[in-house]
Amino acid sequence: MSTLLIKNARNIITMDAERRCHPGGSLFIEGQEIKAIGTDIPYEDADTVIDAAGKIVYPGLINTHHHLYQTFTRNIPWAQDCELFDWLLTLYEIWRHMRPEDVYLSAMVGLGELLKTGCTTASDHFYCFPNAVSGDLIDEEIRAARELGIRFYPTRGSMNLGRSQGGLPPDEVTQTAEVILRDTRRVIEAYHDASKFAMVRVGVAPCSPFSVSEDLLRESARLARSYGVRMHTHLAETKDEEDFCLAKLGLRPLEYMEKTGWLGRDVWYAHGIHFNGDEIHRMGACGCGVAHCPSSNMKLSSGVFPVRSMLQAGVHVGLGVDGSASNDSSNLLGEARQAYLLHKLTAGSAGPTAEESLWLGTVGSSRVLGWEDAIGSLEVGKAGDLFMIDSRRLEYAGALFNDAALPVVTGISQNVDMTIVGGRIVVQDGRLAHIEEERIAEAAGAAALRMVQAASGRTGVNYFKHRGRV
Repeated sequence: MSTLLIKNARNIITMDAERRCHPGGSLFIEGQEIKAIGTDIPYEDADTVIDAAGKIVYPGLINTHHHLYQTFTRNIPWAQDCELFDWLLTLYEIWRHMRPEDVYLSAMVGLGELLKTGCTTASDHFYCFPNAVSGDLIDEEIRAARELGIRFYPTRGSMNLGRSQGGLPPDEVTQTAEVILRDTRRVIEAYHDASKFAMVRVGVAPCSPFSVSEDLLRESARLARSYGVRMHTHLAETKDEEDFCLAKLGLRPLEYMEKTGWLGRDVWYAHGIHFNGDEIHRMGACGCGVAHCPSSNMKLSSGVFPVRSMLQAGVHVGLGVDGSASNDSSNLLGEARQAYLLHKLTAGSAGPTAEESLWLGTVGSSRVLGWEDAIGSLEVGKAGDLFMIDSRRLEYAGALFNDAALPVVTGISQNVDMTIVGGRIVVQDGRLAHIEEERIAEAAGAAALRMVQAASGRTGVNYFKHRGRV
């Protein structure tokens, strides 16, 4: 197994249970596993030696909710000022033109952005399968993740409740329950790895109460538990969703989840804004998790996640960037800052500190994914997943008084200097180490324009000129 030694760091922020830091420390990785960490470790030589003088080392961030295919519908003018249901209805018309190569390229862009901002493990919720396109789309995301070197947790999503059956999405982006369940089995059997240091794990993820049938929810839960994989869905994101569930189902969203088997330690929800106090208590009692996506929630005017109530009740809470179309970025370090600022605004001193916001994106997120034995903190026996920033950069001048809070309080635009996943360098000097970024960006831009053109019936350039955008 290859070995890697990081030595002489300005500081190592472990985020372990004691929140230990190691000023001037070193870290030794063998294969994927951390073998030693501290200021006096018994290793001098390694296959790769990194002199980390001036660098601060942090645990890799963990993204618990994303829709990578949405990377190609960022900054769409006619979807910029919509709330969730109208926003979805607008963008479904673009997503229905998605091809396998678009899925690959959008994943390369989104996962590449995540790596460049310190994220080492990413979950993705892929649920949009246009009926004119091959069903093997999630395979394209997995291919991209492997090329980039990120630890990946794709969830096989689904929609079978189209508009003709009272659901929200157009029928053209839905599938039958039979097709969904068959392909979900295929994806699990082909890719899921339950080992501690797996590079790919798979979950089961019907999209939402307004886009899947009750039978599909039940059958998806049974399938997931028969394979021992985790379950994920959107829930309690907006008041519109709550109104839909009450009107169509006669139940609140969480009651509906309980009825269909979607409550338990193996379940995590995305957003979770509109739960009441009793529901939060029930979720905490059974060990449910929630992906907190502050930027998306703000952009779509969905509401403010009750983070302190959730944590106090024992709910596992992590961070997610959500789909790039409702965030316009895949920056998880930025998401930690957004969470910090949002809750300072709404809760004052009761909101999470900057270090607690970093904890949400590391330890908290690892618990949401049920992977805390391997990722989330820098400790002997855990994965060598980490990022580094150079404290000597101009943007940190005058800010070096709290290394644990530094990447959260000092801004959201900067890339990290280095990202390492499982002992392998995947970002070096702020750039992806194994991918030609400009080539991917050019191909991705062309693919995104084609999708928008197909949906609008005009050339993209003329459309934007007509609207005064260029």
